[in-house]
Amino acid sequence: MISLPWGVFDKDVAVQMRDGALLRANVFRPDSPGKFPVLMTLGPYGKDVHLSQFMPEAWEALQRRHPEILKTSSCKYLVFETPDPEMWAPHGYAVVKVDSRGSGKSPGKLDVNSPGEFRDFHDAIEWAAAEPWSSGKVGLLGISYYAAGQWMIAAQRPPHLAAILPWQGTYDFYRDRTRQGGILGSGFLRRWWNRSVLRNQHGNPETPLTDLCTGERNTGPASLAPEELAANRVEYIENLLERPLNGPWYEERSARLDRIEMPALVVANWGGLGLHLRGTILGWLGIASHEKWLKIQSGSYFLTFLLPESVALQRKFFDRYLKDIDNSWEREPKVEVAVRAADDTVKRVARDTQWPLTGTKWTRFYLDASSKELVATAPGKSSCASYAAISDGVTFRTAPLEHPIEFAGPIKAKLFVSSSTDDMDLFATLRAFDPRGNEVTFLSAVEPKAPVSQGWLRVSQRKLDPQRSTEYQPWHTHDEAQKLKPSEIYEVDVEIWPASLALPAGHRLALTLQGKDFERPGESGVQKGSGWFLHDDPRDRPPGSFAGTHTVYSGGGQGSYLLLPAIGSS
Repeated sequence: MISLPWGVFDKDVAVQMRDGALLRANVFRPDSPGKFPVLMTLGPYGKDVHLSQFMPEAWEALQRRHPEILKTSSCKYLVFETPDPEMWAPHGYAVVKVDSRGSGKSPGKLDVNSPGEFRDFHDAIEWAAAEPWSSGKVGLLGISYYAAGQWMIAAQRPPHLAAILPWQGTYDFYRDRTRQGGILGSGFLRRWWNRSVLRNQHGNPETPLTDLCTGERNTGPASLAPEELAANRVEYIENLLERPLNGPWYEERSARLDRIEMPALVVANWGGLGLHLRGTILGWLGIASHEKWLKIQSGSYFLTFLLPESVALQRKFFDRYLKDIDNSWEREPKVEVAVRAADDTVKRVARDTQWPLTGTKWTRFYLDASSKELVATAPGKSSCASYAAISDGVTFRTAPLEHPIEFAGPIKAKLFVSSSTDDMDLFATLRAFDPRGNEVTFLSAVEPKAPVSQGWLRVSQRKLDPQRSTEYQPWHTHDEAQKLKPSEIYEVDVEIWPASLALPAGHRLALTLQGKDFERPGESGVQKGSGWFLHDDPRDRPPGSFAGTHTVYSGGGQGSYLLLPAIGSS
């Protein structure tokens, strides 16, 4: 046991699984007698790797943008995407962080996002509930990986899991985590697998990651040869490449939301394009809990998670459901949505009881292929616009807006398209421009100049589920590939991920259609508009199918349009 100014710390505690395997955990708790509710995380990033080493750019941004966080904590034990124990132990909570099997200090076969990992998480929850310092109530709190797994565990209903708080983490393994619109999200997956997971595989002697307490390498004392490391893990990206269509393998990694009935505070962020945003909101919508709240923020969710006001919100929720404190939590608005302004501030917060928001006016902007405009009325005359798939594509713009517009909610593009090849990938980017022609952009988790929103669709996977689809939210089954006949016209619904924006008069909206990831010409480095969230693996996108000529049609019964969720007095 290590004494700290604000509590005590038990390091590398053994946690036994049902098959006899031992995982290693860190336990931070108050330095006082009693039993305390538990906040738990389990994952592969390293319970002992400080944020400054795991993701230096996030640590630098925290210090530069939010010095108020450093006034509330020394951040000495701050680990990527997990709660800072220094912000919790003084308030009567035990914080338990577990290295998942095969990662960090926990030996075994590395198999991330798998049913086996979820079983381990279940066992770890029940272990923590039975410890002498535990009150028997466990809550889950974390970002991204440590949020997405919460849906799976909650659906398993461990007896002592009392509440969940996923902070920007999707529940849908196919549509969000790995294959946006059916297209493999290879750019992020390569970076994530190599940098976030393999660097920290248990027994990796080449890791640059060190234990924040001891300074020793973070992957345990064993040193495994490359072939031993390979044999001791499930190859994540190869599994994804072998499975282009949705099916049982993906489904067993996506939560049964109807089985989740416990209290849930779900926090999404507009700055999460390309990975979590859509599925976080739909996760909240789909769970069976009667006590559930949705907050949609703006900015970088890595940083908003640690802001003093955010920690106060998290603590109020857990005080209610882990400590049974009557603190009027139930009076919190069921839904709170930050409506972004064109200068990347928050114009206002819309409060409601439902999603989409009450009174949403579903507003169409029709594509006119002859003029490359977005117009209020469907053109009567047929026209088309073609572009090379691997190019900057074609952009449709509104005239300068005569009146301000506010929108917040799901977005869709109804398109009539054809390809010169047997398939096509549609990349749809919603953009905005000020009266001088400067693009309106937003700080996101990994992209400093994110567009308003983005959507993706592999057109051979255009089939919809009629029971789950609505006018504004298409639901693609992704369970079969219906190849295209070259030059034949197909009607498709492209889901553009939810967004919010208050746009003044004189600004313009624009929809850019491409056959590749959106990137602004002239930008340098990785962050050119889509951050790391690129779809560029030639094994998933062979040029023979995806590098042809695309055509979009408008007018004359082929009413391609953009559907926006206007709110307020828009």
